Amino acid sequence: MADVIISERHHVDDDMVAAFQRLIPQLSRSNPPPSGDELRAIVDSSACHLLVATDDDEILGSLTLVVFPIPTAVRAWIEDVVVDDAARGRGVGAKLNLHAIELASELGAKTIDLTSRPSREAANRMYQRLGFIARETNVYRYEG
Repeated sequence: MADVIISERHHVDDDMVAAFQRLIPQLSRSNPPPSGDELRAIVDSSACHLLVATDDDEILGSLTLVVFPIPTAVRAWIEDVVVDDAARGRGVGAKLNLHAIELASELGAKTIDLTSRPSREAANRMYQRLGFIARETNVYRYEG
């Protein structure tokens, strides 16, 4: 884990697009990997902070932190956390999340939310180790 560097991306290059072509299928079978233009829209958004974990310039994983103001406070969501199968067990996911927690705090977020499927047992254990607490709430999704 010592060699893994977490950074926020502000520009999109071919290597980044290729990394997401490799990573996103490991996260979701129902959504295709983002195109270069879609990644640029994320990094250009003032609400989105695209974090990547690298080792020797190879992207091992990513996380999107979304920070936004609402009438009651500044809130944050962690979305689309993915670590390459070959890098799992090296603490990459924890390092990504800790960086996101620090950044969200710096940006004034009072809370950070995320969701994780119950079947992702290792990820759920990691979130709990990092201090995330399961909430008693209903999560609703509208698919129009």
